[in-house]
Formats: sequence, C-alpha cells, structure tokens
Amino acid sequence: MNQSLRDAAQDARLAVDLASEAIASDILLLDISTSSDFADYFVIMSASSVRQINSLSESIDKGLRDSGLTRHHKEGIASSGWVLLDFGDLIIHIFGIEQREHYNLESAWSQATEVIRLQ
Repeated sequence: MNQSLRDAAQDARLAVDLASEAIASDILLLDISTSSDFADYFVIMSASSVRQINSLSESIDKGLRDSGLTRHHKEGIASSGWVLLDFGDLIIHIFGIEQREHYNLESAWSQATEVIRLQ
C-alpha cells in the first residue's frame, strides 16, 4: 500500500466525518487490510437520491483531495446508484439504498473488521 496503515486509518476517519457532515446515512468503516491486497479501508454509505449521491461524491472527493490525498480513480455515476472513489488504500462506496442492499458489500466482506458504524 502507498500510505502507512496509521495514515490510511486517519484518512478513513476523515472520510467518515465528511460523509456524516454531508448527511450520508448508514456509514460503515471497514478495515479490510488483513483480507485485501488492494486497499486497507472501505467506507460504505447510503444516499436517498441521485442528487444526494452526487453531493456526497463531490463533498467527500473535495475534502479528501483538500487534505492532500490523490484520487486514483472514480467509477460509476450517480444515476446508476453507485459511485466509487478510489484513493489507493481507501475506497469510498456511495450507494443508493436499493443498490446497497443488492450488492451487500457488508456480507461479501464479512471477515473485515467493523471500525465505525453511524446510523
């Protein structure tokens, strides 16, 4: 990974704070470092509309870039119900409510450690 685990953890917590400030729902921070070779943390959250997915994506992306992180990749569009922001050791998943239930990343990554969950 590009960053130390400590820095990645701080960045992940910043992403959670940014998501909370932007009114995301059901925010989950997972430590996937022991079961993944491509990232250390997932932040998964829900949004109630396409507009909110866009807003969350823009707010979190800007906040993390302003803190000095580089986004490597952005995938998906709000109208699809899933936007992914790849910051290397930190991956942000912004889902519409139905898409989050459908893809169910929490089950797919059940071996990961839950660090934070904000309802």
